[in-house]
Amino acid sequence: MRRTEQESVVIVAGGRGLRAGGELPKQFRLIGGRPVLMHTIEAFYRYNPAIAIVVVLPEDFIDYWQQLCRTHQFIVPFRTAIGGETRFHSVRNGLDLIPAEGVVAVHDAVRPLVSPGLIGRCFATCAAKQCGVIPVVPVTGSVRLLTEEGSSMIDRDLLRVVQTPQLFPVAALKKAYETVYDPAFTDDASVAGKHGLPILLEEGEESNIKITTPLDFLIAEQLLLQLPK
Repeated sequence: MRRTEQESVVIVAGGRGLRAGGELPKQFRLIGGRPVLMHTIEAFYRYNPAIAIVVVLPEDFIDYWQQLCRTHQFIVPFRTAIGGETRFHSVRNGLDLIPAEGVVAVHDAVRPLVSPGLIGRCFATCAAKQCGVIPVVPVTGSVRLLTEEGSSMIDRDLLRVVQTPQLFPVAALKKAYETVYDPAFTDDASVAGKHGLPILLEEGEESNIKITTPLDFLIAEQLLLQLPK
């Protein structure tokens, strides 16, 4: 695939989420014998070995991560930024290290099974349309909206579950992140959307799971076995 714009990614591993159990943040726990975060970084490196990778880490885990890289002989090139108070602040810190030109992806560190194909489709659409691009999947279960009276039905065909990577022209996303933090910012698209950037939806992948619970680790282990070697 011919790439005409600089491609970059901010991989957000700045949290200390422990819902998956244990005392170690889930991005550092092992699947397939290696930390989750290493699988995530490699997914983008497989897509484009020239991509600029920035990994946002909790400050007090940087030394631990460096030791993991030595232990596992992990040599994929990346730069490190320090995580902030919230995901919003972590992404903003990561963007400070991203080249000012081209297209940037923002991706959850605990989505290690994202495919090069999905990454490529999102980059291609963003570069061509110069807008935000987010992968989504259909809602498969029945859903209801909570109301003051109780709840009401919602047509699930009108709903989509949002994934990452979320792609944006670099200049536009950097400008959007100059805004004041708002707790309503649940992802990068919500920040960019408030700044007025149009958002397009790209078909996501069911296998692009976010590891959050102990069950997710079991599922990720099985999915990892199915990836091309």
